[in-house]
Amino acid sequence: MVVVEEEEAAVGVDFLEWLGPDTSAIVFTLLRDPADLANASAVSRSWRTLVMAVHLSKIQCLRACPEVSSFTRIEQVITSANCSNYGINEDAGANAAAAASALENHKRDHRVYMHLAHALLSPYTSKDCIARCIGASSTDNFPQERIQNTLEPRDHVHMMPSYWSSGGQSNPSVPECLVYRLCSDLCLIDEIKIRPFKAFFQHDHPIYSAQYVRFRMGCPKSPLQPEDLVSDENEGQLTADDNYIWTYTSPEFPMLQENVLQTFKLPRSVLCIGGVVKIELLGRIQKQEEDGLYYICVSHVQMLGNPLSRELGVTPCENGLVLKYYLDPESSRDDGRSRSKWHSFEARFWQALTGQIIGLNEELLSRLLGPPLQFVTEEDDESEEGTCPLP
Repeated sequence: MVVVEEEEAAVGVDFLEWLGPDTSAIVFTLLRDPADLANASAVSRSWRTLVMAVHLSKIQCLRACPEVSSFTRIEQVITSANCSNYGINEDAGANAAAAASALENHKRDHRVYMHLAHALLSPYTSKDCIARCIGASSTDNFPQERIQNTLEPRDHVHMMPSYWSSGGQSNPSVPECLVYRLCSDLCLIDEIKIRPFKAFFQHDHPIYSAQYVRFRMGCPKSPLQPEDLVSDENEGQLTADDNYIWTYTSPEFPMLQENVLQTFKLPRSVLCIGGVVKIELLGRIQKQEEDGLYYICVSHVQMLGNPLSRELGVTPCENGLVLKYYLDPESSRDDGRSRSKWHSFEARFWQALTGQIIGLNEELLSRLLGPPLQFVTEEDDESEEGTCPLP
């Protein structure tokens, strides 16, 4: 103990004591790189506690993607198989969660949002993120002209044209939509590409584009089942808005009446929370000579971005969306001696810090942080459906 006190005296006074919690919090909010935040957290226990108290890791996520504010709480999930390996059972997990202190909860908060911030801000190479087709608002001739044809980059397959066609309408203002499932619950989407279909088999080769296009991103209110999706036998009419919680709606983009892969770049990279994207096709241009009705036809669709780690998932709850973190039990095991050595210090510092900082700039922090987070640690049974799984 004498050695520890001598070492602390040699190091000097932590500048947080000179600045105080208010000014320190403002200084720390200037850290925008996850690596800088991680380095600051590693300087000392007091620095790490301040980082957690001000929710800096969540602020970084909100700066990158405002959609993060849709999360109302975090759940850490440990699979039952892993729990058995470490002697953890459901009762023990429930008791541990019930006894967790505010400091321990903020440690979880910090760990999960640091993981998310790193995923949001790390460089990546864009890829097509579409996994499956959920359905279309209408299909003229099913299954020949179904939405699944839009995943095929070629205009013709087996000598037959490949495209989706809406049903015909006498009113050109009737909209249509295409709904897709992405390859991960959380995907950063940069741009969406759409090629309208050119009917080479009709007189004058008309192009059936829409006038405008708009995109919605969100989460299904209940897990998608295989029978809900479009297939050879099922048109997959799960397209109504009341089936989803939408967290982002893009501006409208004009669409050219050209048979080219048109790029619609979003104003910024958008975090699709829940893995569902709806393409709204607004306004009809081309009338078919044969029946005098207006149609919209699409040949190919791509959604380019970055699917995030499957350690992060999403599921709906009664008042919003839950960010799920599939915890590796090995990484959560602490050295008991180190924990006991520093636990009392952390608790005292946390109490002193939060007692002053909670009243600081409440309006500013509430705008940055959104609603307060709640934490739940649960034991995940393999038979339990916790997230919106890929079908």
